[in-house]
Amino acid sequence: MIIQVCVGSSCHLKGSQDIVMLLQNAIAKNHLENEITLIGTLCVGKCNRVGVSVVVDDDIHVGITRENFGEFFAQHILSKFEVV
Repeated sequence: MIIQVCVGSSCHLKGSQDIVMLLQNAIAKNHLENEITLIGTLCVGKCNRVGVSVVVDDDIHVGITRENFGEFFAQHILSKFEVV
């Protein structure tokens, strides 16, 4: 899985550095270091008034904040690795 966090000027001002840190910690906590490539990217063209844009594989998610990060990670990342 490839996760791209927008670090362009708008997302930077909305806390992209916090989202990167949260992703790094969540990936390590769930032992997914060998499964996920985390990279920064410039604007993905889906700016939102609140939060950061994050691309998971080819799906763009907008409005990611510290407050909704847990739900985002569980629903769009962790769920892809859980055994059904």
